[in-house]
Amino acid sequence: MNKGIFYGYKIVAASSVVQMMTLGCVYTYGALFSEFESEFGWSRALISGAASLFFLLYGAFGIVAGTATDRFGPRIVLTGCGILFGTGFLLMNQMTSIWELYLFYGLMCGLGMAAHDVTVLSTVARWFVTKRGLMSGIVKSGAGIGQTIVPLVAAPLILIAGWRETCLLIGIATLIVLIVAAQIFRRDPKGVGLRPLMEGKDEKIQEVAVNFSLREAASKKQFWLLSFAKFSDMFCLFTVIIHIVPHGIDQGLVSTTAVMILSAIGGFSILGRVLFGSMYDYLGARLSLIFCFATLLLSLIFLQTSFDPELLFLFALIYGVAHGGFFTVASPSAAEFFGTQAHGMILGFILFFGTLGGTIGPLIAGIIFDHTNSYENAFLLLTGIAIFGLFFANQLRPTLP
Repeated sequence: MNKGIFYGYKIVAASSVVQMMTLGCVYTYGALFSEFESEFGWSRALISGAASLFFLLYGAFGIVAGTATDRFGPRIVLTGCGILFGTGFLLMNQMTSIWELYLFYGLMCGLGMAAHDVTVLSTVARWFVTKRGLMSGIVKSGAGIGQTIVPLVAAPLILIAGWRETCLLIGIATLIVLIVAAQIFRRDPKGVGLRPLMEGKDEKIQEVAVNFSLREAASKKQFWLLSFAKFSDMFCLFTVIIHIVPHGIDQGLVSTTAVMILSAIGGFSILGRVLFGSMYDYLGARLSLIFCFATLLLSLIFLQTSFDPELLFLFALIYGVAHGGFFTVASPSAAEFFGTQAHGMILGFILFFGTLGGTIGPLIAGIIFDHTNSYENAFLLLTGIAIFGLFFANQLRPTLP
């Protein structure tokens, strides 16, 4: 590996691009939600079900992606998943039946999405020690950029060319970009004759004395606290992502304005990703997660007590910061407690528990709306789940070998 710029920074840049394209497409699904409802007459619970299948497979296959990353390296895993994800998204332009939505988005995109977090963040954790939180924040900022830009591109495309052509164009672009970005990845510095960035390591956050295997990690209380906290935050986060646009439309916003709420969340999440990534390097997992859950709770309380639809953009500011923070601190938290030897597999299991929440949450919210014609009880449920998450985060303590 040639000298010059530290190669880990190139991996961070490629990781940001992967995050940008995959999360941009996920947010675009929220923009497509009302189009499916209008054209096909499908219920919100039915459309949410495809997203729930997506999140379930994303989490379950994330364990496989993490294990494969530990064994075979990130390049192969990201290439395969990129092909699956991009192809699934572009094939939605052909669908005429609900089973096709579940096949193309739920199954193909869900499996393809599995590597976007566990593989890229596990790789970054191996390349960085001192700036691990900040680098994770920069990587996840790519997700925020995608969440901001791609729905803003999709909204006028839907109006001008229709949702089918929008899926085709965005899917092709995603397919190409993901394959190219995957070729930059290398598993760890040792494999190319380098060392991870360690100089100036803050004494407040020390690597665990032992690199835990998955079995050893699962025997620790911290593993389950992180898993249940991740279940709680993703239950809330993915429910908001899927339902905030139809909620905004219900409150009186036109569809293009409602889609801008998604983009605003993505934009403000960039602030949360960088802020919490930087804070993590000084605060560690426990305090970082506590601040994330406190911010999430504040946003949910505001959502239920403000009735002017324009105030949804202020909600997007508060919520977006928490949203970005949660996704930034997950990987360094796992590395802080369990080391990096089996980081991909361990992070994959923690994220799997999270995606169980991401699977159940949107579906329950859709069912509640279909029965009550309101999101009031759904948002109240999210508040309770966020309180549970705060409790789990507060119980975290350092891991003993």
